[in-house]
Amino acid sequence: MISECKQFKGGQSNPTYLLSGDNKNYVLRRKPPGKLLKSAHAVDREYRVITALENTPVPTPKTYHLCEDPEIIGTAFYIMEYCDGVIYWDPVASEVNTERRKGIFDQLNFGISALHSQDYKKLGLENFGKDGNYIERQISRWSKQYFDSETEALDSMHKLIDWLPHKTPKQKYTTIVHGDYRLDNVVMTSDDKNMAMLDWELSTIGDPLADFGYHCLLWHIGNIDDDAAKNLGIHTEKEYLELYLKRTKMELEREWDFYIIFSLFKVAGICQGILGRVRDGTAASDFAIQMGKRAKMFADLGWEKAKKIS
Repeated sequence: MISECKQFKGGQSNPTYLLSGDNKNYVLRRKPPGKLLKSAHAVDREYRVITALENTPVPTPKTYHLCEDPEIIGTAFYIMEYCDGVIYWDPVASEVNTERRKGIFDQLNFGISALHSQDYKKLGLENFGKDGNYIERQISRWSKQYFDSETEALDSMHKLIDWLPHKTPKQKYTTIVHGDYRLDNVVMTSDDKNMAMLDWELSTIGDPLADFGYHCLLWHIGNIDDDAAKNLGIHTEKEYLELYLKRTKMELEREWDFYIIFSLFKVAGICQGILGRVRDGTAASDFAIQMGKRAKMFADLGWEKAKKIS
């Protein structure tokens, strides 16, 4: 018997709630009400991929039930395990000491490495996304979302939309990708020894190096050079990338700069989508306007990097 329901704060996408009752807690995630962009807020896809990963090394919550009937609570939703722990909202977990911070980032690296090491076909996810041409499809998707959500023309975004298709490298690997993997999308146990990966809305089958590049935007957006990384007690970008390549047994040549530029384009598209939801009245957070206004910053940074390798 559920006796209490409280909405979590801080998310920009699918409203999420803590359900309490019978000495046990659960989490409910649902689609927001109102006008939505096509393919956005796919709680059914979240449920499917988390369920498929349950018996793998990938740290995920246990799932319980998916309901796609909008007559029950107004929109589709699913229920999963409540993972008690800490979510670090600061991108570098500034509230902990350097020793703990290094361990947190090692856990982050382990999580995405484990995900990208899974055989998606053996997990029954062979039709979870298209095999191949991931970057091309992503460029098309985020370009469309940008134009559908555009509130003012961003010159750098328009230039990236023209530039990216001509610089896309051949896809070497195909795996499950998370799509939005960062520190505030995981919950850590109080000792930082274990975690659970959250917010799988953008997960699909795709290029793991693009997924990892998006994850590594912290070093670029935060201007974390080698000295800054040392002071923070975290890996340098090169060390973090090498650890990932060692764990996944993947190889990378000269494509890394492209993956970072593509990821800046993607996050600009995400932010613009949030601003579009503010316009349409479907944003799920009080911070949505602030997030949306970051679209220009990310697009400008991406275009500055693109000009250096053009």
